[in-house]
Amino acid sequence: MSPYEIPKTYDFKETEERIYRWWEESGFFHPANEPGSPGFDPHKKPFVISIPPPNVTGELHLGHTLFVSMEDLMIRYHRMKGVPTLWVPGTDHAGIATQLQVEKMLAAEGKRRDELGREEFLRRTWEWKKKYGGIITRQIRRLGASCDWRRERFTLDDGLSRAVREAFVRLYEKGYIYRGPRLINWSPNLRTAVSDLEVEYSEEMGTLYYFRYMLADGSGDYIPVATTRPETILGDTAVAVHPEDERYQRFIGKQVVVPMLERRIPVIADTYVDRTFGTGALKITPAHDPNDYLIGQRFNLEMISVLDESARINENGGPYAGLDRFDCRKRLWNDMKSVGLVIKEEPYKMSVPRSQRGGEVVEPMISTQWFVKIAPLAEKAIQAVRSGQIKIVPERFAKVYYNWMENIQDWCISRQLWWGHRIPVWYCDDCGAMTVAREDPSQCSACASTHIRQDEDVLDTWFSSGLWPFSTLGWPEKTPDLEYFYPTSVLETGYDILFFWVARMIMFGMEFTGQPPFHTVYLHGLVRDEHGQKMAKSKGNVIDPLGVMNDLGTDALRFAMLVGSTPGNDTNLSLKKVEANRNFANKLWNAGRYVIGALSSAPAEPLEKPEWTLADSWIWARLQALVRDVDRLFASHQYGEAGRQIYDFFWGEFADWYIEIAKIQLAAGGDRAHYTAYTLTRVLDTCLRLLHPYTPFVTEELWGHLKKACQQTSPRYAPKTGWEEALIIARWPEASQPEGWEEDKVAAFNLIQESIRAIRNLRAEKKVAPNQRLAAVIAAGDKLPLFQQQAANLAALANLDPARLEVTASLKERPAGQTALVISGVEIFVELSSVVDSAAEKERLQKELAEVESQINRLRALLSGSFAEKAPAAVVEKERQKLTAFEETAAKLKSQL
Repeated sequence: MSPYEIPKTYDFKETEERIYRWWEESGFFHPANEPGSPGFDPHKKPFVISIPPPNVTGELHLGHTLFVSMEDLMIRYHRMKGVPTLWVPGTDHAGIATQLQVEKMLAAEGKRRDELGREEFLRRTWEWKKKYGGIITRQIRRLGASCDWRRERFTLDDGLSRAVREAFVRLYEKGYIYRGPRLINWSPNLRTAVSDLEVEYSEEMGTLYYFRYMLADGSGDYIPVATTRPETILGDTAVAVHPEDERYQRFIGKQVVVPMLERRIPVIADTYVDRTFGTGALKITPAHDPNDYLIGQRFNLEMISVLDESARINENGGPYAGLDRFDCRKRLWNDMKSVGLVIKEEPYKMSVPRSQRGGEVVEPMISTQWFVKIAPLAEKAIQAVRSGQIKIVPERFAKVYYNWMENIQDWCISRQLWWGHRIPVWYCDDCGAMTVAREDPSQCSACASTHIRQDEDVLDTWFSSGLWPFSTLGWPEKTPDLEYFYPTSVLETGYDILFFWVARMIMFGMEFTGQPPFHTVYLHGLVRDEHGQKMAKSKGNVIDPLGVMNDLGTDALRFAMLVGSTPGNDTNLSLKKVEANRNFANKLWNAGRYVIGALSSAPAEPLEKPEWTLADSWIWARLQALVRDVDRLFASHQYGEAGRQIYDFFWGEFADWYIEIAKIQLAAGGDRAHYTAYTLTRVLDTCLRLLHPYTPFVTEELWGHLKKACQQTSPRYAPKTGWEEALIIARWPEASQPEGWEEDKVAAFNLIQESIRAIRNLRAEKKVAPNQRLAAVIAAGDKLPLFQQQAANLAALANLDPARLEVTASLKERPAGQTALVISGVEIFVELSSVVDSAAEKERLQKELAEVESQINRLRALLSGSFAEKAPAAVVEKERQKLTAFEETAAKLKSQL
């Protein structure tokens, strides 16, 4: 293979794994400046991201693809900017999710966890983790994630487990952790408490049951009440009415009888009652409803729990004890019917709480659990955002954050699971005291008895996740990594876990380190299908990222995800989009092949100083503007828009225009060919650098070929700072400020482009064969020198016959039988008499004139109104110039008609 040849097509299957292995083995994923390395400079500020740890049970889905692509883009960008960059990878033990998977596996063997016992169950779970835990990390690598894998962490690692113990004990010692009975969400299938955030509400059709609450005085009078959960009647401890409701005022203070149980309960008055809902009277079950719980506390009502941990009726349910909650509902309602207590039933749309993990209906229940007193932690976390120490992108989510944090409830942190961080509390069987310790104690801290047993519960998974940014760097030890890399820089995640995870990291960061754990929170949206529908297996619209990467390549998927995204908004993804980006990768490769091939068709050394052509100057000015725009967009986190602009420049300007003109310039030979090849290599090199954070594999491979070809041709083709070892560690392009010549060159080239486009459109409209070269006359006016200089390019790109192309300042009369085009005052007459109908030509000119006149009317109205007084003078002048150009065009179109 000669030095300037590269494979005809880009083979992503052969390239991606090889390139990734080379990056990793070469140490390119390590920070350029880190503690313990030679010449370490502690004052050089690093850029750090802690990966949102995917569940160890997980397999790659589009949510992972989006956050990995987005974070890798940020990491690669900062690495190329010369900033010491660290991306900490790791996985989450995912308490409920993992335990569910292992229980499913055991069920397939005909076993239950209770039969195995805790120790054997945990052994089997670790075994399962070893077998399946690496799948997700291998898939994340497949996406090109440039994490420092030497620092990979798992939330149940020894170091992280130590951090969890330290955090628990510190909070306990400050009085922020307590244990007690509270109303919590109970998952009957999982037999554990779940947090408010892990409950999803679904709109479902149910029934509203109306019945009589008979007065206890034997008068036969009653209060009509409605409920959606008749089984909870067994736990009622009051009936509430609104104090101003005239229908029921006479009953306040009296007693009514609980159906079927004959237990007497009071009628109370509370303004919480909605007089318009149901009958306007409310049954109060403090042990099974969050709102009733609050009323129960206000009135000091008895809390009667009627469900056990499997959601069966317990001993408080009298004759219904042992029944499943839904069986009890039917039985109790039928019994109430038979004694005349039922009024009616009606269909009712209701919001049903379901477990996010198990999917079953969650029950509010009184249970003794461990809680974190959250208000003192929340206050510091609110201040961190309010004071600007942490910026939330997009800003609108800051309001959502404040609203949630200001109304935050104490956090239930205990879970009745076996897989997780066991609560570091021991109970003494002899004196009943509690020992809370960082290390496993051998005796009771109060009486020294050795008869102690550890609390059975584990901590909520989000407790350990909340410590992630600093526990992964060695906290609570003051490690060199923690000293240098903490606080981290950006936390990038989905807006759907702002409260689950982000808020808790901020609270824990402020509490345990005294510093915000990051300075920016970047929130991305959900990935939806091409119609904006949520992806779901049941809808059959789920896109499998691994399948897409196998068929179309990782770069195509990454680019589609990144260019389609804006901060905080959902992203629509279709396979068509990914295919279009696979085509872009191919376009990139073909353009690269052309540029590399051009090196061999141009002299390696020039004879004179450069004389840049209009096209050279235009592409360079446009490239510098692009670099400035991309830097500006990156600074404001508009990564999707930056990617779109790079794409548009590469395809729409460099490939479609400059490369086409470069072919003509290369054919001229000599210095013109050398400087054209030089421009091609500089623009391609810069584009590959800009594209690298989006499409790392194809850019690295192509850049390697470009570097090799340039090095073998001449040192003149090297970038100013020389060729780096790899694109992943190459310098990010530096934006140069405009020098003053750019605007005129760009405007001149744009006029040539518009002229070529107009002729191409005319040819397409008239269906002129591509190989038919046409004659043309151009009356260029004061643009005569420009059109004379560009005649060869114009003829080549518009497919005109150079021998029959005449460029003049003006014409005394319009050439007979020729079709006229007017572009910014320049008249172009194209010989189309053999292929054009004159009546149709007249109609085309009239249509064009109508469009131009509508623009004239719009601009005249604009400039005669308040705009001319209020807008900046430069903006007004620009609009005046547009009006003048349209007026000139209109005059020329009229003369042609």
